[in-house]
Amino acid sequence: METESEPYVRLATLRQLHQVVTDLNTARSLADTLQTVADGVIAGLGYELACVNLVRPDGDLVVAAFAGNAAAEALITGRVGSRASWERRLTMGEGWGDLRFIPHTEGWVLLEDDVPQWYTEGPEPRFEDEWHPQDRLYAPMYASGGGRELLGVISVDKPRNGRRPGAWGREALQMYASQSAIAISNARLRANMQRALVRLEREQQALRASEESFRQAFEYAPSGMAIAEMGGDQHGRLLRTNDALCRLLGRPAAVMRRYSFADLVHPEDIGLLLRTSAEGGRAELRLGRRDGSYVWVSLRNSVVADTADGPRFLLTHVEDIEERKRHELQLAHRASHDSLTGLPNSAELRARLSARLCQRPYAVGATAVEALDAAYGAVHDGRGETPGHAVCAPGGFDFDPVPGGGPFDHHVHMTAPEGDVDDGTKGLAVLFCDLDGFKSINDRFGHNTGDAVLIEVARRLTSGVRDGDTVARLGGDEFVVLADGLGAADAADLAVRLRNAIIPPIRVDGRAVRVGASFGIGWASCGMSVEEVLRSADQRMYIEKRSRAKVHRRAG
Repeated sequence: METESEPYVRLATLRQLHQVVTDLNTARSLADTLQTVADGVIAGLGYELACVNLVRPDGDLVVAAFAGNAAAEALITGRVGSRASWERRLTMGEGWGDLRFIPHTEGWVLLEDDVPQWYTEGPEPRFEDEWHPQDRLYAPMYASGGGRELLGVISVDKPRNGRRPGAWGREALQMYASQSAIAISNARLRANMQRALVRLEREQQALRASEESFRQAFEYAPSGMAIAEMGGDQHGRLLRTNDALCRLLGRPAAVMRRYSFADLVHPEDIGLLLRTSAEGGRAELRLGRRDGSYVWVSLRNSVVADTADGPRFLLTHVEDIEERKRHELQLAHRASHDSLTGLPNSAELRARLSARLCQRPYAVGATAVEALDAAYGAVHDGRGETPGHAVCAPGGFDFDPVPGGGPFDHHVHMTAPEGDVDDGTKGLAVLFCDLDGFKSINDRFGHNTGDAVLIEVARRLTSGVRDGDTVARLGGDEFVVLADGLGAADAADLAVRLRNAIIPPIRVDGRAVRVGASFGIGWASCGMSVEEVLRSADQRMYIEKRSRAKVHRRAG
């Protein structure tokens, strides 16, 4: 039977529990909460010693708070017990609901494990339910929910009444452990939120600092910078440009936002720009200025990507390379052109001629079936095998693969008229020109006069040909003209016109000098080498030179 005073004892205990639980929820930090849990055991549950063991991220338990004895607190606070040793303790002894009581008769086996513990002294118990100094009582704290995740363990010792807790004391300790688990979870959540807020604030500060650094680097960069849109209807539109780019192109920032780089690039460089924009990377191309001129720039793209949506912006660095490009073009021109006359030199002539020739001769006698098979690269022999040599189509186009080419080489094959009779065939005429009487001018009047004559002859030859034709100086007093799309009669007429243009006197330093010219007409045809083409024209020139009377080769 319950004694008359027991309800009042329970009521007083409930009031104390209510106060300590209230204190649990007012602690400011996780450390304060843990210490409040330990202090609450002493203040509200009637024990003289209490220890809070908290589960660490690695699973082991650390002594996080202690109350009731300063010496014991200094001895074990911060020490760690392994998860295996704790799980062993929580399965020994007697189970009182979630509580675990290990009497001194069983607890002696735990004296050598690694769980931090303290030792209390006292007399042997005189009654069956009297507390022994080596008795152990643990109250596990589980996270709310069905998973029963262990958050920690409250260890208590030395009840003030000297007896093992009865049913009411056990229920109060278990309830307190449950409330402590909730308070610890809330404290952890608050701590995580505070850390997240601090981290977010730091990240925002770093982002603001980074944005400001980028803005200053973008705006005040000595070379051009631009941000362009990627994707959507406005793909490539300039969103932002810095002062350096605006000055380079002579356009204000407000006007630049109306354009994309595709609107500003030179028409010949649009393909290069599109490839560079799609792939990122670097390209050298020309951008249009406001005055209509173009400036060479080095354009380097970086794709600014979003992890969720993919590429969002294109950051473009634009460097003015006009001076370097001009210098490179000058060097390239010097390497490929004659320094005296400014005409293409021998190496450039051979390069242009080689670009028009291939190694396979043109088959004049191809039948219609052979021509059709050749156009599709499918000429087979009787055994179903493809011969090693393709036949060119009569139209002059070859779609069969060639060494060094792609799957289909759209090469226009060079053909030559047969003999000196104009049969209607058009081809690439090679006119080899050798000046008559130039050596005597050099000997009589010196090299300065000879150089002036060569310069004037080059000018007259250039004036006498079409824009797409090539006039090159082969060396000395030899020149070569490449003229495409001519028949035999056209080439002969061109040679006569050029010879007549050279014959008139040339005035040098107040003195009139005169040179003649001999022309040999050769034809470039696929299957021939460059040297064979030039040698053929050279031989015809010497034949023509010998066949003409000396009176027609006037000089001096």
